[in-house]
Amino acid sequence: MGLRTPLWRAVAVFRFAALCYAAILLLTYHRQYSRPWLGVVVLAGMLGWSIVTAVAYADPGRRRWPLLGVDLFITLLSLLASSWVIPRDMLRHGSPTLPMAWVAGGVLAWAIAGGRRWGVFAVFLVGVVDLTLRGSITATTLNGTVLLLLAAFCIGYMIKVAGEAEARMQRATELEAATRERERLARGIHDSVLQVLALVQRRGTELGGEAAELGRLAGEQEATLRALVGVTPFRTSEGSCDLRSFLSPFASATVTIASPATAVPLPCATAAEISAAVGAALDNVVQHTPPGTRAWVLVEDEPDTIVVTVRDDGPGIAPGRLAEAAAAGRLGISQSVRGRLRDLGGAVAITTTPGEGTEVELRVPRKLP
Repeated sequence: MGLRTPLWRAVAVFRFAALCYAAILLLTYHRQYSRPWLGVVVLAGMLGWSIVTAVAYADPGRRRWPLLGVDLFITLLSLLASSWVIPRDMLRHGSPTLPMAWVAGGVLAWAIAGGRRWGVFAVFLVGVVDLTLRGSITATTLNGTVLLLLAAFCIGYMIKVAGEAEARMQRATELEAATRERERLARGIHDSVLQVLALVQRRGTELGGEAAELGRLAGEQEATLRALVGVTPFRTSEGSCDLRSFLSPFASATVTIASPATAVPLPCATAAEISAAVGAALDNVVQHTPPGTRAWVLVEDEPDTIVVTVRDDGPGIAPGRLAEAAAAGRLGISQSVRGRLRDLGGAVAITTTPGEGTEVELRVPRKLP
């Protein structure tokens, strides 16, 4: 609504300017008119309606069907009044109508309120009435209608673009406000809750016994809370998401996430598939390594490629084990990881050494094939 307000004001100014031009035409050609006194009456009505619309359209709540319908009706009525004021022969030979350019005010109002379609519909009605007055298609009728059509179409298109820009601005403002609030909360949590949890974890490990278990639980909660306050709103633009926010929830006491400080934008569907592949790789760590095995997820944002590496310090994968698992129907790596990356036009590289852990590298091009 904020971006449309200046346009409504411009239409109000245009009506008064066009009314002045119509008055000049009346003064110039009044001797040739059939009923010049009626022309004065019509112009007085146009003046009154210009004042009414200037006040009414200033209220966003009134920019609806009742007012728009009456506005277009009065516009068409003032145009029809030309047949009672101006001789028909003059109209047939291209003489200006009584309201002249003033009729564009109603058309522009419809274009601003409803976009291109409403504006074009209003132009159609004005064109039909103008053609009825003149009895045939003349250069004046055609030129005037085309100019009105272009004006309505351009205004309607500009309204559409302005609405989209306003929506994006609103989302950006909300995102900035949410990010600042999250940063404020994160600072407070870091200075209090996270430090206490870290102290409990350290002291519990030192004391051993039941205290060690309590310390372990405190460490898990610290990692979860740290990941929570570190997550930024994932949508970065229309259809684009921040990959970091998809991967941050995987952080825990045994999983460390390392990513760039700035957003890693990708199509939302692509980011979701990469996240699912990383989740499958981490599930393999949990299922096939001893409890407490640590894992690291590294995100690298290269110019043409996104690289996500999942590494663990487990016992590694025995030679031929992946082929045996695929033959036995266990498709965690072949389908959940390789299959997803293949669909994205990417590739998976698995490096493993018995006793030295496993590294799964996911490489996805920015521009999908």
